[in-house]
Amino acid sequence: MDFKIPALCKAGVVINEGPNFHVEVQDVPVPEIGPNDILIRLNFTGVCNTDIHVMQGDLGLPPMSAFGVRSAGHEGAGVVVKVGDNVKNFKLGDRAGVTPFLDTCHSCGLCWDSKETYCKDAVISGLMAPGTFQQYIAAPGRYASRIPDGVPDEVAAPIMCSGSTVYRSLLESNLRAGSWVVFPGGGGGVGTQGVQLAKALGMRPIVVDTGDAKRSLSLKLGAEAFVDFKQEDPVEAVIKIADRVGVHGVFVTASAPEVYKTAISYVGDRIGGVIMCIAVPPKDAVVLGADPGQFVFKNLTIKGTMAGSRLDTAAVLDFARRGMLQQISEVYPINRLPEAVDRLREAQVAGRIVVNFNWEESSKL
Repeated sequence: MDFKIPALCKAGVVINEGPNFHVEVQDVPVPEIGPNDILIRLNFTGVCNTDIHVMQGDLGLPPMSAFGVRSAGHEGAGVVVKVGDNVKNFKLGDRAGVTPFLDTCHSCGLCWDSKETYCKDAVISGLMAPGTFQQYIAAPGRYASRIPDGVPDEVAAPIMCSGSTVYRSLLESNLRAGSWVVFPGGGGGVGTQGVQLAKALGMRPIVVDTGDAKRSLSLKLGAEAFVDFKQEDPVEAVIKIADRVGVHGVFVTASAPEVYKTAISYVGDRIGGVIMCIAVPPKDAVVLGADPGQFVFKNLTIKGTMAGSRLDTAAVLDFARRGMLQQISEVYPINRLPEAVDRLREAQVAGRIVVNFNWEESSKL
């Protein structure tokens, strides 16, 4: 195959990085690749709340500009259009995806144990290297994810981050089939995939969020109940649903500090409950904890998980290939990427927004 590679490509570029940032679509140079890299022409990118935090610079990490990066994004799906001389596992025309981590050292115990996202030499997409808001992206061939046939790119893109991330959290919760689980903030991209995966694993998901759009999507995807926190006390409602005892697991999928403040309460009187921290709030915005007696007398666990490993990503892609993970996204054209970012920033998105690099139009959806 012979792919014509342009000199420039479309990219969502962050302007005025920090609390008052905005995004503009610009033409940027298509990157060169090294002998160990592949060049991926992305068809879709997801827009994740972590991208908002990265562009705002409120996670306590170095800013994008410290690495010379102008485009965020960390969940992309597309096709390989150029292959470095040393790459043996990809060829031209293969489908490939980019996850929140572009590469790791592959030599430490964490990398050997499917914990590579904690590797101290990990390269973070959209922060330390150009992210998936840029249509053409260079990625090390040894770490890119292969996308199987039967999984459309608009489904595969969110799996690269939100799907694999919540799947890793579900696995590490050690909960069994039949367990009640609640997703505070579950109407977004992580939660809507978490509901489907929890149901596939035999759990009983409840979503706490607000708005008719999020209610409809959550119930459609398999939530047993939806609690609108603006219409009723969410803790009381969830405990009542969960056998009037409390849930076995809380999967915090929204980064708002007030969500974390109430997370432990959903366990109620349940013994052995676990609170899984997934969404990352702004640094120093909230402290999650409880009286030590709660941990002792309720056998309570609080645990955090980061993005999923390559193995997790492959597993979730297979769920999708088998029809167990449905489309969760609104599709936007590339010229409306700034609007998509603004909508997510204002918490107006049910599920996920994905941006189609091959579609450009000016009219409203």
